[in-house]
Amino acid sequence: MQRWRGGWSTGQLGSYGSGVVALVCRRVWLIAALAVVDAAGAHADGCPQPSDAIATDRPDVTNSSLVVPMGSVQNENGINLTGRDGGRSIDGTNSRWRLGIAPCLEVLVDLPSYVGTMKSPGASGFSDVAPAIKWQVSPVPGKIDLSVTTGVALPTGATAIAGRGAQPYIQLPWSWELHDGWGVSGMVTEFFRPAELAGRRMSEATFVLERKLTERISVFTEYVGDYPDRALPTQLINSGGMYQLTPTQQLDVHVAFGLNRNSPSYVVGVGYSFRVDGLFR
Repeated sequence: MQRWRGGWSTGQLGSYGSGVVALVCRRVWLIAALAVVDAAGAHADGCPQPSDAIATDRPDVTNSSLVVPMGSVQNENGINLTGRDGGRSIDGTNSRWRLGIAPCLEVLVDLPSYVGTMKSPGASGFSDVAPAIKWQVSPVPGKIDLSVTTGVALPTGATAIAGRGAQPYIQLPWSWELHDGWGVSGMVTEFFRPAELAGRRMSEATFVLERKLTERISVFTEYVGDYPDRALPTQLINSGGMYQLTPTQQLDVHVAFGLNRNSPSYVVGVGYSFRVDGLFR
């Protein structure tokens, strides 16, 4: 799920813009389906191992294309300050727990985060709890890594923050390591909100350019676009960095700026993540 859930509102979006996004998303899903079939025979020894460094779904909106190793549990946390329409809000702890249950397969859950208004206008309350399952379908090193995640946000939070009813989603994060520490990644997500009276589906597209500066430090710049049905999109540029305290611990920071009036003016966040290995021994 999107990492910054601050109750962003939406306006009207022309049918042409939403149609283009829908077409792109359909083509990406077709490519993903072909990749799943091609990767069905991949060997488990190509999946992430406890000897690998931590790979998190934060601080960018784009999730990692890698799952956590089998028998490992990973906890990712963060806090954000958001400015919008003259108001300010803070949300946290944005906790995501991830557990590797089989080679290239994990279960995860987003715990409820609290959104509090520091300066009006804005709504306050908890977000939904959202369990999911994630399968890394392309564990072959040196190629484009691809995963498929499917989950549902359960109606446990405040309606003003999380919306109405259960909200299932399906997500496709990918990544491609280039040369000299450079890499690109992205994600396509389809959110479904059947209980809403309008805007029952939203497409999200992201793209990231990342550079590994040292063995422990990486920086990135990311585009994030949310395209609801019959509503104006929210679009942001998000930049930040990650620092590995140890191979299984990470600190991160990010700063995002809105690209249109429907988006937050800014989002500033920090986070800490850790991984514990060898639970199934």
